[in-house]
Amino acid sequence: MSDDFKADTKRILIERGLTTLPEPVQLASGQMSRYFIDGKAALCRGDDLATACRAMAAQVADAGIDFDAAGGLTLGADQFAHGIAIVASKEWFVIRKQPKGRGTNQTVEGAKLGPGVRVLLVDDIVTTGGSIQLAHERVIETGATVVAAITLADRSDVAAKFFEEVGVPYLPLMTYEDLGIPAVGTEVFEG
Repeated sequence: MSDDFKADTKRILIERGLTTLPEPVQLASGQMSRYFIDGKAALCRGDDLATACRAMAAQVADAGIDFDAAGGLTLGADQFAHGIAIVASKEWFVIRKQPKGRGTNQTVEGAKLGPGVRVLLVDDIVTTGGSIQLAHERVIETGATVVAAITLADRSDVAAKFFEEVGVPYLPLMTYEDLGIPAVGTEVFEG
C-alpha cells in the first residue's frame, strides 16, 4: 500500500508540479535550473496532499523510525507537518523564520519541543538543504532530538551529505533521479 501512495505522489508531482522552462530561472537556493518543481501547486488538492503525507509517514514507518512530532521551517514544511500529524496520529509544529515579536515571542509553534521529544523534520522541495538544515538547528536548540528528516523531493545530494554528517536518517520521498531531471548544479546551459 505504501508503494501505491508513493507512486501516486510521484505521478501527481510530475503531472501537476514539474515544469520544464525554456530558460533557466533562479531557485530560492540561488541555483539556476530549467526545471521548476512546485510542490505546493501539485498537492493543493486535499486528497493529493493526504496521499503524499501517507506516503511520507509510511516511508518513515518502513524505516523503523518512531517520532512524537513532525515539522520544519514554514512555509515548505507546514502542509506536511499538519498532514503527517493527522495520518500518523502525532503532533505537529512549525518553525518561524523570525520570532513572532509579540505575545510569547516564540520561534516554534504547535507542539512543545524539548528534551525527550523525538522530531521528524519535514520539507517540500530541497535543493541545497538550507531550510531543512536551519530547521534542524532550531530543533536541536530546543533540546529535542531529530530522529529523521523526510522531504517530498530532493533536487541534489547536498542535504543527504549534511544529514549523514550529523547522524540523522534522511529519507527523501523522491529524488531528482526519480523525477527524471538532472541534479541542481549539474545542468549545462547554452549561451
